[in-house]
Amino acid sequence: MMDAFHDLRFPTAISFGATGGTERRVEIVPMTSGEERRNLRQSRSRRRFDAGTGLRALSDLGQIVAFFEARRGAFHAFRFRDPFDHKSSGLGDEPESMDQEIGIGDGESSTFQLAKIYGGGAEAYRREITLPVAGSVRVAVDGFELDDNAFSVDAGTGLVTLGAAPAAGSVVTAGFLFDIAARFDTDRLEISLSSFKAGQIPSIPIVEVFA
Repeated sequence: MMDAFHDLRFPTAISFGATGGTERRVEIVPMTSGEERRNLRQSRSRRRFDAGTGLRALSDLGQIVAFFEARRGAFHAFRFRDPFDHKSSGLGDEPESMDQEIGIGDGESSTFQLAKIYGGGAEAYRREITLPVAGSVRVAVDGFELDDNAFSVDAGTGLVTLGAAPAAGSVVTAGFLFDIAARFDTDRLEISLSSFKAGQIPSIPIVEVFA
């Protein structure tokens, strides 16, 4: 895991009211012919949020100020629950052991990286999941769910280690809840009690970070 990371979750009730989502960096170069060239600047998507919209009461402000101070502003990263994408399943469904394919057995390897697949076929995007929620991971091999004592999960890397290497060709799947690593994307919080009471929500920018 990255340096300067605190394994603590941003207040979940506030994050669930945040606005934002995924970001892709694409460089678009217009040509004299009218065509354009598009270059993908980053291989991974990044998520940005404004948690200010999740504030509902003055007590929420106190939580945010304390959390901001304890993280030393933007210095320490932390766990953040993406309100729109934090399950191996759909948002309205509970995670199941066959939600996501995380590997194919070769008869020797017993460790597999949690991942979530977006789309299908050759153009599918495989996103590694490195911060699963403890106790939420379910694993199956060829459709047969394993007992909890048949595997272990590193909650700081998302690596799943099975008690025995699955046979060659076996499909290893998993279901889980997960957080992302994020930090405050500002060096200061602009808060006014009079504005808050009048319904003006302060901006609290948060950005996903990678190791």
